[in-house]
Amino acid sequence: MKVWTIPNILTIIRIALIPIFVIFFYTPFNDHYWVAMGIFIAAALTDWLDGFLARYLKQTSRFGAFLDPVADKLIVLSALLLCATKFSGPLFAVPAIVMLCREIIISALREWMAEVGKRAKIGVNIIGKFKTFLQMVALCFFISQPSGYSPLAITGYIIFYVAAFL
Repeated sequence: MKVWTIPNILTIIRIALIPIFVIFFYTPFNDHYWVAMGIFIAAALTDWLDGFLARYLKQTSRFGAFLDPVADKLIVLSALLLCATKFSGPLFAVPAIVMLCREIIISALREWMAEVGKRAKIGVNIIGKFKTFLQMVALCFFISQPSGYSPLAITGYIIFYVAAFL
C-alpha cells in the first residue's frame, strides 16, 4: 500500500493547517480573521483537490479513504469550536450541535456498517457534499467576522441553518 501519494499528502497538509488556522484566528492584528479564513479556505480546497487527484491519478487508497473524512471532520469541527467562542448563544449553538451530532452518528454508522461488511452502503452522496460545501461557506462568513451582527455574519447564519437542515 502506497501511503505517500499526492492526494494523501494534501490530506495531511489539511490536518497540519489546523494549528496554523487556530493561531491566526486568535493572534490579534489587523485582519487576522481574514487571514484565518484564507487558511480555512486553503484547507477546504485541499479537500476537493485531493479527491480529484486521487481519482485522476488513480491514486486512491484505503489509507486515503480513511484519512480524508477524518481530516474533513477535524478542520470543520475546529472551525465550529473557534466560531462558538465568538458567537456564543443558541443561535449558533443549535445548528452547530446538530452538525456535531450528525458527524458522530454518521461516523458510528460507517464503523458499524464496516463491522457487518456493508461499508459501501454508506457512501458519500451529493446531498452530503452539498451540506459540506454550505457548512464551509457559512464557516468562512463566521471566521471572517469579529461579531455576529454584521451582514456577512447574518448571511453565514442563513447558510449555516440550511447546512444543518441538510
